[in-house]
Amino acid sequence: MQSLSQSEFGLIIIGDEILFGQRQDCHLAHFRTLLKARGQQLSRCWLLPDEAPMLIEHLRFSMQGALPVFVCGGIGATPDDLTRACAAEAAGLSLTRHPEAAALIESRFGEQAYPFRIRMADLPQGSSLIPNPYNQIPGFSLGHHHFLPGFPEMAWPMAEWVLNTRYPIGEMSFAEASFQIQGVPESALVPIMEAFEGQFPGLKLYSLPKLGDNAHIELGLRGRGEIDRAMQYLAEALRNAGIDFR
Repeated sequence: MQSLSQSEFGLIIIGDEILFGQRQDCHLAHFRTLLKARGQQLSRCWLLPDEAPMLIEHLRFSMQGALPVFVCGGIGATPDDLTRACAAEAAGLSLTRHPEAAALIESRFGEQAYPFRIRMADLPQGSSLIPNPYNQIPGFSLGHHHFLPGFPEMAWPMAEWVLNTRYPIGEMSFAEASFQIQGVPESALVPIMEAFEGQFPGLKLYSLPKLGDNAHIELGLRGRGEIDRAMQYLAEALRNAGIDFR
């Protein structure tokens, strides 16, 4: 199992029940917090239905990139659980019974593993298993895509195992900092933002207006790099422009 330092991740959330409002998604907020606490970053997220053509198309697109992606949902044993088969199709692999996964399912359910529960051991050829501390029914990794159950109680500790096992934290962690600016239009910040471009590789400058009684602009930085020195540079540019900040 290859281990590599990785700073950015993707997330795919699968389920008609979320799109149609039967359940509320909580994966996005959790994965964002989980990765941020490790100095890593969730850089993109997709919400997809339980529809085979769309899942195959999107997984095929996603697998062509280098970004590690967590995929939550659709790996159960009922006919509407399509993710295992769609992952195999997207990767151009056969769906085969994984002997270790089958043994775990048989150990958990005995004779009741057949004829349906055992289908959860049918995985894309070459998959490696992700242990499930909740009920021992594993998820699986296929390259840099990591397939987890939709249930947070299962998915979240499994995701932590993947991160700890496969993606050690790099030397330079993700960080962010910002100033609050009041009394000037956002357009007044454009020259400062344009002059900032290219000065500090790895850091992204953003402007985020807030409306309401406490209207202000949050001018901030996020990413990996010399964030303290970059904030000093930004503060000096604001002072030179006569713009108050805190």
